[in-house]
Amino acid sequence: MQLEELISGARDVVSVKRVYGEPYEKNGLTVIPAATVRGGGGGGMGDSEAGDSGGGGGFGLMARPSGAWIVENGDATWKPAVDVNRIVLGGQVIMLAAILVTGRILLARSRRHSWLDVVPSLPDLRHLQLHLPQLARR
Repeated sequence: MQLEELISGARDVVSVKRVYGEPYEKNGLTVIPAATVRGGGGGGMGDSEAGDSGGGGGFGLMARPSGAWIVENGDATWKPAVDVNRIVLGGQVIMLAAILVTGRILLARSRRHSWLDVVPSLPDLRHLQLHLPQLARR
C-alpha cells in the first residue's frame, strides 16, 4: 500500500458522516447524534545497504458519543452525552488523593507530638488525685 492510498483511506474514514450520525425524526422532533472522532497515522519508507527498499504505515481511529442535537419547532438544542465511566474514575482519583493527603497529615502530626506528651505522667496524676476532693466540694 502506498502512502497516497493510506492518506486517501484516512480521509474517507475521518469525515463528517463519522461525526454526525443519520438524523431521525419522530413526532416533529429531529435528533442528530454526534460523536467525537480522533485519529492519527504515520508512515515511512527506507532503503537498506543491500539495495532493498520498503515502507509501511498505519492509521488509528477512536470515536466516542458526545451528545445529540435536538431540533424541535425550528429551535436546535444540544444535549451532551453523560460518560458515567469518566465520572466514576474522577471520583476514585479524588478519593485516592484525599486518602493520601490525610495520611501524610496524620504522619506529620504523629512525628511532631510524642505519645508521651499526650499521656500525663504519674506524678501529675498523683497531684490531681490529691486535689480532686477539694475541687469536688466547690
